[in-house]
Amino acid sequence: MLQFRTPLTRLTPMARLATRSAVRMASTKTMTVREALNSALAEELDRDDDVFIIGEEVAQYNGAYKVTKGLLDRFGERRVVDTPITEYGFAGLAVGAALKGLKPIVEFMSFNFSMQAIDHVVNSAAKTHYMSGGTQKCQIVFRGPNGSAVGVAAQHSQDYSAWYGSIPGLKVLVPYSAEDARGLLKAAIRDPNPVVFLENELLYGEQFEVSEEALSPDFTLPYTAKVEKEGKDISIITYTRNTEFSLAAAKILEEKYGVSAEVINLRSIRPLDIDAIVKTVKKTNHLITVESTFPSFGVGAEIIAQVMESEAFDYLDAPIQRVTGADVPTPYAKELEDFAFPDPETIVRAAKEVLSIE
Repeated sequence: MLQFRTPLTRLTPMARLATRSAVRMASTKTMTVREALNSALAEELDRDDDVFIIGEEVAQYNGAYKVTKGLLDRFGERRVVDTPITEYGFAGLAVGAALKGLKPIVEFMSFNFSMQAIDHVVNSAAKTHYMSGGTQKCQIVFRGPNGSAVGVAAQHSQDYSAWYGSIPGLKVLVPYSAEDARGLLKAAIRDPNPVVFLENELLYGEQFEVSEEALSPDFTLPYTAKVEKEGKDISIITYTRNTEFSLAAAKILEEKYGVSAEVINLRSIRPLDIDAIVKTVKKTNHLITVESTFPSFGVGAEIIAQVMESEAFDYLDAPIQRVTGADVPTPYAKELEDFAFPDPETIVRAAKEVLSIE
């Protein structure tokens, strides 16, 4: 398992744009992740009167990260509801509303604060359908920024994809691009099951090209992985912001070492697209996983277990490497924080180890 011990190397905006342009469809349309989420929310509020948004500062303040900007003016206080600072209270209220047939979208200002409401998410929303013998559904979306940002310290930097991904009854989505954010959020809001929708704060302002199809009010995405870059020598399986770093690492591998890396953007943690994982391993015979979570009991560990338990294991030509965050509470100091999370160079180093490249 490869953890971070070298400072984080950030790509320049131009380098990020160049990386994306090599793998995304030609388009004259661009959209930030924030705009994609906002437009998806607006369209689903407009489409279904049972949908409403609830959370801290979602209405008059336009959202802590401006994802709900303009929605109060457009839909009014009945549909966009400001709450006191009590995740346990408003999440419980929303779960009760969902059990009565409404379709709440609960915004957590940070998913770290969802720990205050985890009993409602896990014990009430996730389990009621099963425990009622399929007679009582709970259609609800829990959304907000997840994982580390910059300088927000240990209590505000945790990634909950593995936490919530372990719970039967929940679906857990992790968008990367604007198109991911728009299509997956619209699908989540229409899903009759409870969905945990984990966004990345540092992606909110990122610009992405979007297809004409993605701009349709009827656009939704399935909960399946996406091949962001085709390759034949090694597979890099990742999700959310680490997709960006993995694409940058794939470019370095190609230019410096002649290695063709395939980059898989999971988009969904639960359900996990096992077919896509097996397919890419059978194609390249080498695999690394990349995540910004703690190394123990993480998404990468689950991917490796699934590979070991499937026919993909017979196609491996080398052991799988995990690239993870450091096994420490996230440091506040910038110099230490830079050691804690993935960067392109660390991903390259893991790929070289798997491929036995000096």
